[in-house]
Amino acid sequence: MNHIYVKKYFQTGILLLCVALSAMAQEVPLQVLINPAKTYQTIEHFGASDAWACQFVGNWPVAKKNAIAELLFSQNNNKKGQPQGIGLSLWRFNIGAGSAEKGKESGIKDEWRRAESFMNEDGSYNWQKQAGQLWFLEAAKKHKVDRFLAFTNSPPVQFTSNQKAFATAGKPNLAPEQYPNFARFLTEVIRGVKNKTGITFDFISPVNEPQWDWSDGGQEGTPFDNQHIADITKHLSVELQKAQLPTQISIAEAGQLDYLLNPFNKPARGNQIQAFFQADSPWYLGNLPNLSKNIGGHSYFTTSPYADAAQKRVALAREVAKIQGLRYWMTEYCILGDNAGEIEGNGKDTGINAALYVAKTIHNDLVNGQATAWHWWTAISAYQYKDGLIYVDKNKTDGVFEDSKILWALGNFSRFIRPGAERISIEMKSESPYLVSAYKDSQRKQIIVVCINSTNEKSKFQFSGFKTNKKAMGYTTSESEKLSPSVVKNTTVELPARSVTTLVYRMK
Repeated sequence: MNHIYVKKYFQTGILLLCVALSAMAQEVPLQVLINPAKTYQTIEHFGASDAWACQFVGNWPVAKKNAIAELLFSQNNNKKGQPQGIGLSLWRFNIGAGSAEKGKESGIKDEWRRAESFMNEDGSYNWQKQAGQLWFLEAAKKHKVDRFLAFTNSPPVQFTSNQKAFATAGKPNLAPEQYPNFARFLTEVIRGVKNKTGITFDFISPVNEPQWDWSDGGQEGTPFDNQHIADITKHLSVELQKAQLPTQISIAEAGQLDYLLNPFNKPARGNQIQAFFQADSPWYLGNLPNLSKNIGGHSYFTTSPYADAAQKRVALAREVAKIQGLRYWMTEYCILGDNAGEIEGNGKDTGINAALYVAKTIHNDLVNGQATAWHWWTAISAYQYKDGLIYVDKNKTDGVFEDSKILWALGNFSRFIRPGAERISIEMKSESPYLVSAYKDSQRKQIIVVCINSTNEKSKFQFSGFKTNKKAMGYTTSESEKLSPSVVKNTTVELPARSVTTLVYRMK
C-alpha cells in the first residue's frame, strides 16, 4: 500500500475518532450538585448609574425614553414570556457639581460629561435642574425599583478650591473648612429630591474613585485621602441626623479593588477596609449610626487573567469577613483597559463577546468576591466604548438608541436574582471551562441557576441536590437571543455555545 495513502488513512481515522469522542463527551452531561442548605451572601441589589447621558435622554420624546426605561427597569414579560427589561433593583443618581452651568469655562470640553447642580450661584436651590435625570429616577420608581443611591464626583463648584468641578495637579479640590458646607449641600439635595419626587435616597455616596487625580478636565471629579474621606463622612453623618433623614452613607467607591486590600501605589488612599472599619484606625467610621456597613469598590483593571482576578477577589472576601457584619459592594464597572489582551475597552461592542466577558466578571465578583451588590457604570452611553447597557447618538432632544448584549447578560443576573436571594453551594469539576452559580429565593420559593458557556461548543448539564418539580423556565442570552424564554422539562439542560443561561426552578 502506498505510504502516502496509509498516512492519509491513518490521519482520517484519528480525525473520525476525535469527532466521535467529542460527540460522546457532549452526550454525557456535566454533573452539578446544588446544596441549598449551604448558603453564602445575601444579594442586596443590581444597579446602574444615570451618568452622563440621562441628563439629555430624559428630555427625549416620551415614547423613546419610556422604551429605554422599560429595558432597564421592567420586571414584566410579554405575552410570549419574553422579559421586557432586566429589572434593575437599584438606581444610581449623579448629583452634579455645576460644570454644565459654567459651559466652556468649566474646562470640561465635552458637554455630555458636564453636569448641572441644584445649587445656584448665590447658594439658593433650583429643583428644576437635572430634570432629565429626575425623569429617569421617577421612571425607575414607577417600574418598582425600590433602592436608590445618590453619588457625587465633585462637590459644587462654589465650594471647590479652584472653582471648577475637577482638580488641579492631583490635589484634593475641597478645603477642610468647606466640609460642613458640602455635607449640608448633600443633605439639602436629599431633602429637596424627596420633596419634589417623593423618593428618599436610601444611600448617599459622598466621594467617587478618590485615588485618581481627576486633573485632565475629562469629567467632574476630585481625589481625596482617607483622612479627608473620614472627615467629610463625619460631617455628613451629623447633617443627616439633624435633618432626621434615614439615608445611609456608603463608602468608599475605590477606583480599583487593590485600594481596598492594601496601600497599593497610594498609601494615603489605600487599605480602605482597615482604614474605615478597623476600630483602632485613626479614620475609623464603623461606629457612625447612619453609615451603611458596606465597603464599595470598582472592578476596573482587575478582571484579567481570570485566575488572577479570582484570587484577588478571594483575598478581598477574606479581608471583608474579618470585620463583623461588613459586606462588599461592587459599585462600578465597565470594560476598560486591555485586560491582559483578552478584550479591549476601546470600541463599542453590542454583541456577545463583551457580554460574555461581563458575565464572567459578575460571576467572579459574586462567587469569589462574595459581593452582595453589583452595579454597572453607565446605563446609557453616547460613546464608542464598552461602557453602555444602552447606546444613543449624541442628540440632546431626540435621537436613536440601541440595546446591547451586555444589557441582557446583566439581566441574566439582575432580572432573576432578586434582593434577599442567597447564594448557595454548588459542586462541579474544577477543570470545567463553564461558570455556574446558584441562588435560593425563599420568598419566591425558587432556585435560580446562572450558567456561562463561553466555549464554541454547546454543553449539557445535569443538576441535582434540591427538590423541584423538575420543570424550569430557561432564559438565554447569546449572539442571536436576548433572555429568550424556554421551558426546561427536567434537570438535564443543554446550553448553547457562547451563551449565558438562567434557569428558574420552583422549590418543593
